[in-house]
Amino acid sequence: MNSDSPWYPELVQFVVSQFRLTRRSIHGPAHWMRVRRNGLDLAAINGANTRVVELFALFHDSCRHNEDRDPDHGPRAAIFAQLCFEEGFIRCSEVELETLQAACYGHTHEHSSPDITIATCWDADRLDLPRVGIMPAAHRLCTDAARDPDMIDLARIRAENWVDKTLYY
Repeated sequence: MNSDSPWYPELVQFVVSQFRLTRRSIHGPAHWMRVRRNGLDLAAINGANTRVVELFALFHDSCRHNEDRDPDHGPRAAIFAQLCFEEGFIRCSEVELETLQAACYGHTHEHSSPDITIATCWDADRLDLPRVGIMPAAHRLCTDAARDPDMIDLARIRAENWVDKTLYY
């Protein structure tokens, strides 16, 4: 982690400690880490704000109540991020917080965004769909970087490696 990364141990530990599902959840910390990696790979290509991308990875599914349909988890994550910001847990500007909240809020029901950072956040999450047996469709991704077949394949390999490991524990 570089010094500019918002993923400092206290924040990660706090978010993980309030997560209602198990740590091995398909929406849990391992997923967050893959979304982070996907997002940073995409941001290196398209210039998205990496601080927001990393915070999105940590927060976007952190307020899920179950593994299935939970349409309000994104809005709950946006509120949780605001509370963490107010308590000084999140190191970012107010503009970055607003972008983070918009990305969290819309990640389950919005299809695209003109904001490259929000689009990158959503693509980073969608690229991890192979963990649940769904291949991301290029036409459903927001950015050119995410639509690249090599990027889709790299993310698929990451997700499938996690699935393979969890089957043996």
